[in-house]
Amino acid sequence: MRTTGDDDEAWYDEDAGPVARPYTVTRGRLTAEHGGLDLITLVVARRAAPATAQLFPEQARIIERCHRPLSVAEVAADLGLPLGTVRVLLGDLLAAGLIETHEPLTLSGVPSRELLEALLDGLRTL
Repeated sequence: MRTTGDDDEAWYDEDAGPVARPYTVTRGRLTAEHGGLDLITLVVARRAAPATAQLFPEQARIIERCHRPLSVAEVAADLGLPLGTVRVLLGDLLAAGLIETHEPLTLSGVPSRELLEALLDGLRTL
């Protein structure tokens, strides 16, 4: 713990959170260029990022983890970032052709119980 001299003002390094704010990671953008990324939209990495790609560490982690389909909510929970930030990062990866998205298969427009349970688990970890 570091203090600035005032007993009421203490800084706990472990509790400070991420050094880079979410708006820094998204370059100040609040919405993704590619809409349609719902909480249950599935994300899959198409290929590894080329060595010349200039990705944020969070985007590289998305590509690493999405070798199997993950919902947008699961990706946000895994990264520990706000959903809006993750949507912007995913939109950039989608535009670069590094990921693809799929709407989950449903019967008569209703998501499966398994999908809803997985989504709920992902939201609980947020």
